[in-house]
Amino acid sequence: MTILILNVDRDDDFGRKAKVKSPIIGIKANIDAANKLGEIDPEDSDLNAIFSAISTYKSFTDEKKDVEVATICGHINVGLKSDGILAEELETVIKKTNAQDIILITDGAEDEYILPIIQSRIKITSIKRVAVKQSRELEDTYYRILKLLDDEKVLKQFVLPIALVLIVGALSALLNMAASGFGAILLTLGLFLLIRVFGWERNIANVWEEIKSGFLTGRLSIYTGILAIVILIANLGIVIYGSGIDFDSEIPLIPMLSFVAKMVWGIVMAGLILTFGRAVDIYVKDKKTPWKYWIAPFSLFAFGFISSAVFGSLHTALINWPESFNISPFLTLTFIGYTSTGIMVAIVGAITYHYIRDIYITEDRELEIEKQTAKLVEKT
Repeated sequence: MTILILNVDRDDDFGRKAKVKSPIIGIKANIDAANKLGEIDPEDSDLNAIFSAISTYKSFTDEKKDVEVATICGHINVGLKSDGILAEELETVIKKTNAQDIILITDGAEDEYILPIIQSRIKITSIKRVAVKQSRELEDTYYRILKLLDDEKVLKQFVLPIALVLIVGALSALLNMAASGFGAILLTLGLFLLIRVFGWERNIANVWEEIKSGFLTGRLSIYTGILAIVILIANLGIVIYGSGIDFDSEIPLIPMLSFVAKMVWGIVMAGLILTFGRAVDIYVKDKKTPWKYWIAPFSLFAFGFISSAVFGSLHTALINWPESFNISPFLTLTFIGYTSTGIMVAIVGAITYHYIRDIYITEDRELEIEKQTAKLVEKT
């Protein structure tokens, strides 16, 4: 019964560094391979393993046992490709040596991932781990870390936030905004944790996929969405830097009310453009009138009239707070006219929406009945 002393080089150091072709079968070939690798990289841990295999071989031959030694090598891309090569070389070695048992020699925890591959082809009677004594624990820790970093879940939970922090910090440094960098980092981490807590990852991924497919298929909503964002940013800049709002007020509520009141119509415009693009996409894609979006413009205009009136009047009423509260802004024709217009627009939108919805639901039901009737006629 032939015993095979098998050394495993999963990342192919012998092939890459020493240019030795594998599988390496026989004591002479293994000694030559060890010498070649030792001349090029004497600190390589695979040297320990192959010399251990040679030493084990000689101890068995001294006992007059039928033994053979071989080294199989994988690929630098450790994983499926490497293990496939190792499996092929192992079968070649078994055929050439007619071995029935294997004593496995490895240079670290990584090589033991191929144990199932070997055990599925031949019986393993012993495993010998070889490493520099001082580095055994360090090597195991190293490979465990590498294994964890291959896990997609670990990458998303731990590596992603670190990467975001580094990117934000680097951008802050490049833009000479080191003082704001710490705040930006905290904001980034806060948003990341918020997304994780509420489980919004799938929603964000869906939005990203929709954006990519939108660019590829030329959806109008992608471009109207970009335009809406530009309008919001431009409106934000105008309100902050061009409206004369005193953000250093002793009462923060007063400038905030003015800020919101001046932002309202920018939000309305962005919403109208975004709704238009979405409605056109649905009409082009499904060849149906997007009646569900009928109420959106009415709701946006109602929001604009009522919000601008309420927040603007509140700002005026509280301008001298806490000394006094002026109720007269809520009694002006402007406030009454804006709020009345917003309410009327909302009512008209709601009534017409329900009317149009009933029309299209009836049409859809009639079309469905016609389709079912046509199917029954075809069957009969």
